[in-house]
Amino acid sequence: MKYEIRYKPAFATIFLTLQPGDRVTAEAGAMVSMASRLSMITQFSGGLIPALLKKFFGGESLFVNEFKNTTGEPLDLVLSQNMIGDVVVVELKNNEICFQPGAYIAHTPGVQMGVSWAGFSSWLSGEGLFKLKLSGKGLVFFGGYGGITQKRVNGEYIVDSGHLLAYDPQIKMNLKLASGLVSSVTSGEGLINRLSGQGRIYLQSRSVDGLVRFVRSKL
Repeated sequence: MKYEIRYKPAFATIFLTLQPGDRVTAEAGAMVSMASRLSMITQFSGGLIPALLKKFFGGESLFVNEFKNTTGEPLDLVLSQNMIGDVVVVELKNNEICFQPGAYIAHTPGVQMGVSWAGFSSWLSGEGLFKLKLSGKGLVFFGGYGGITQKRVNGEYIVDSGHLLAYDPQIKMNLKLASGLVSSVTSGEGLINRLSGQGRIYLQSRSVDGLVRFVRSKL
């Protein structure tokens, strides 16, 4: 399977060419266009129980779509995300990566979808009680609002909860006030994520919550 991410960084879109026998799984609603002879099957995201947990406690979609080339020639598939922003692809090599709600777009065969307990800190920050976890061996596509930065954490690191996009599972989250009670309210920072551990994190340069607050103030 060949892929190319075009229109980076503001309007990133994934252009895939599926060879005969190739298949890719994508979030419901991610398809922009596809060859007419490409087959599409809708299924529960990671199975019925994980899909229900993701839907009602993690804010994710209940279904995913599997696209497969059953013909004898290459076929095109175009995928994107709902938000304006960048798209990143990571290659899993028998390891795992966790996503905040809305970040996941698609993955290739060899990658398994699942959920794990995110904790009450995640719930208080508006990210849900369960987190989406992908594991195995293959490619994973995900996106964010604005630009995406990868950073390696070694110890502690503070992130605004609305900007954390994806992270290695060994990274732990601890939600706290940005400062004292009065300072946290008046500074506009409120609650922050105090991350700890060793591993990669991915940050989006814009916050969806910030966009909502901005739009609401204009209405």
